[in-house]
Amino acid sequence: MAIKKELLDELRQRRIEALAGGGAVKMEKRHSEGRLGARERVELLFDRESFSEYGMHVNHACHMPDFADKYMPGDGVVTGTGNVDGRPVAIYSQDFTVGGGALGQMHAKKIKDIMTLACETGIPVVAINDSGGARIQEAIHSLSGYGQVFYQNVAASGVVPQIAIIAGPCAGGAAYSPALMDFLIQTRTHSSMFICGPEVIKAATGQIAPIEQYGSAEAHASVSGNIHFIAEDDRHAIQIAQQLISFLPLNNLQDPPHVIPTEVVLERDDLMNELLPDDPKSGFDVYGVIDRLMDPGQWLEVQREFARNIVIGFGRINGMVVGVVANQPAYKAGCLDIDSSDKAARFIRFCNAFNVPLVNLVDVPGFMPGLAQERGGIIRHGAKMLFAYAAATVPKITVIMRKAYGGAYLAMCSKDMGADFIFAWPCAEIAVMGAESAARIIYKKEIEAAPDRSKKAAELIRFYREHFATPYQAASRDMVTDVIEPSETRARVAQALRISLTKRVTRPAKKHGLIPL
Repeated sequence: MAIKKELLDELRQRRIEALAGGGAVKMEKRHSEGRLGARERVELLFDRESFSEYGMHVNHACHMPDFADKYMPGDGVVTGTGNVDGRPVAIYSQDFTVGGGALGQMHAKKIKDIMTLACETGIPVVAINDSGGARIQEAIHSLSGYGQVFYQNVAASGVVPQIAIIAGPCAGGAAYSPALMDFLIQTRTHSSMFICGPEVIKAATGQIAPIEQYGSAEAHASVSGNIHFIAEDDRHAIQIAQQLISFLPLNNLQDPPHVIPTEVVLERDDLMNELLPDDPKSGFDVYGVIDRLMDPGQWLEVQREFARNIVIGFGRINGMVVGVVANQPAYKAGCLDIDSSDKAARFIRFCNAFNVPLVNLVDVPGFMPGLAQERGGIIRHGAKMLFAYAAATVPKITVIMRKAYGGAYLAMCSKDMGADFIFAWPCAEIAVMGAESAARIIYKKEIEAAPDRSKKAAELIRFYREHFATPYQAASRDMVTDVIEPSETRARVAQALRISLTKRVTRPAKKHGLIPL
């Protein structure tokens, strides 16, 4: 006997209604604004016909008069799993056309359930945020729902990668879920993220604060550092998420998706010898080094607009996935400051959690001097980098290109901080401080007693640089693995990566270290 046709018809009708979301009129309005619907975003992320939805027939649980009988397809959020380039990923996508995408009890449960499934099966989570906030009609249940989502964000942290896309409003408590995730992508238009809106700020403080100054993608990318990528629109946001996933393992028990060729060709790159200026005081653009170090088309920078004195991102060297941390001499001379320390430390800890080897490119004159930095806590923030590198057990390969002075030398992953391989270029200077300052302190009496002080100072500075700050001095004390030509860098780093991919380190048992937050 066949199943009754009436039952099949009912199922098909229910599916049609659920798939319609908030209706054709609302969808047409979104399209006219250049925006996609919740389901369109999901379909765009996943490989064709690979999406499997969970909770399509869920409805809200509110019993308030005039609301109890209201039908809200999926309770305003689409959840499920699918494949991105053949690899499984979990997703939830809030549907603004259904009750403004507001979070209620069942909405939160769907999110919690899909994140729990992601943790238990070991697959990444992509969260597309587009919501008016808590559903007022469900009162305390909405607050409870947010708490459950936050708790699950923390449970998933370090277990599976979490990627948030801010594709619409994300206000108040809702902003904390993406903030607890690993990477945030925000669209340039039609999106905002903030705790207090302009009206609340004005009422509480009297300040006039346009949302563009603190809630926009530009503000979060360049000032607050809350987001990692700016997307031009929904489609671009999905592309960034797909590219990011291509560098990441599915979970913390797997290695990244290395694509190692069967035959590795290691050649010199003589153009690398031409990148540095003759004057050691002249700035240069570290992107030139990164470009020649990475495989063609295999570089994704993270937080490009924030703390530009340090560059971080994912790439591949001979097919091997790496996380790059590089000083940028073209901006603030490559000094480490409060923001760059936070930016680097967080990235280092992510790479360590997900088994991504670290390649560090060093040209650092020190920590940024100044009253604002000292009062802002540069000691505490700089210590985060020291903590992150020392705690990291992934392969760590450091290339000292030019300056490596003082505590900043250690903070950029010296051998003493656990680097497995240290390569230095012949022009590298490794010292407690710059040669000029050091020589003037050490040889103060000789300089003051000389008839021509400036000539004597220049002579002693040159002597100090040649005898106490060269890479060979560090190499003679086993602080440098080898001094190499810049042209050898890609080959030597690739060899070091191949050797260290099997690195395993056992640390003392403890709950967790206490990073100086």
